[in-house]
Amino acid sequence: MKAVVCETWGLPASLKVQELPDPQPGPGQVVIDVQAAGVNFPDVLIVQGKYQFKPELPFVPGSEVAGVIRSVADDVTTFKVGDKVIAFTSTGGFGQQLLAPAQALMPMPPGMDFDTAAAITLTYGTSYHAIVDRAKLEAGENMLILGAAGGVGLAAIEIGKALGARIIACASTDEKLEVCRQHGADVLINYSKQDLREAVKAATGGKGPDVIYDPVGGDYAEPAFRSIAWGGRYLVIGFANGEIPKLPLNLTLLKGASLMGVFWGEFTKRDPKGNLKNMRQVLQWLQEGKIKPLISARYALEDAWRALDDMAARRVTGKVVVLPQ
Repeated sequence: MKAVVCETWGLPASLKVQELPDPQPGPGQVVIDVQAAGVNFPDVLIVQGKYQFKPELPFVPGSEVAGVIRSVADDVTTFKVGDKVIAFTSTGGFGQQLLAPAQALMPMPPGMDFDTAAAITLTYGTSYHAIVDRAKLEAGENMLILGAAGGVGLAAIEIGKALGARIIACASTDEKLEVCRQHGADVLINYSKQDLREAVKAATGGKGPDVIYDPVGGDYAEPAFRSIAWGGRYLVIGFANGEIPKLPLNLTLLKGASLMGVFWGEFTKRDPKGNLKNMRQVLQWLQEGKIKPLISARYALEDAWRALDDMAARRVTGKVVVLPQ
């Protein structure tokens, strides 16, 4: 099979497509013919050795796929050859075949296409866990989303709207904000043109947002936190800006606010049943038309490095996928 291989830590352009042996399932495992693989910002960090965990070199990047089961181990009874499935693993997705534990799989809902199936696991799983499990967002509350045009940002908009919240979307261009509006955002803030604190104050009548969803970090974190409502919840999703902010902790005291870390990958390991319950709700909303992943670009396997590069440079909105076959 062909797969993208990371041999040394570095920029996406250093990745190479290589011919690897076809994987064989061991106990509890299946092999999937990958039809589509989601591309996520953590993949950009992982190949550079900058993520929370470092796979052993060499490895195949890519964490979420949709495909058809090719073979199963003798002890696997929950899936069979030919089943269409969604899988989330730490690595291995950017290849024509994926070896995965059966417990990492979900059946694809009837009628769902492979591109969509490969675009929902990490972004919607992360945002649902953050907004529902951690922040416990309620109907009528204000949620401010930084980097709202990215994959997790758009997922957060849709999940927030499904819960009945009022969404304030922030992005760096009017074009990105238009995408946010199309996905349900109520208020749009261009923080490359507007003063963030003043815009948030105006959008909330001086109260501030009840929940702040931050996958960006960097310079906007502190002014956003200074704008938070009394008793607000600040969700730390990630640092797409590349800079981990240093927030004055007296702000949590003055605002009676909470800083909440969100590490969805670890949550899936510690509470797989809870994650499965969350994903069932996401899939139900998908069938009801309340959410709809935006797939803005598709790349061949040979161009997987370019997909990562475009994501790192914020040249894409929503989600992009790699098509290995």
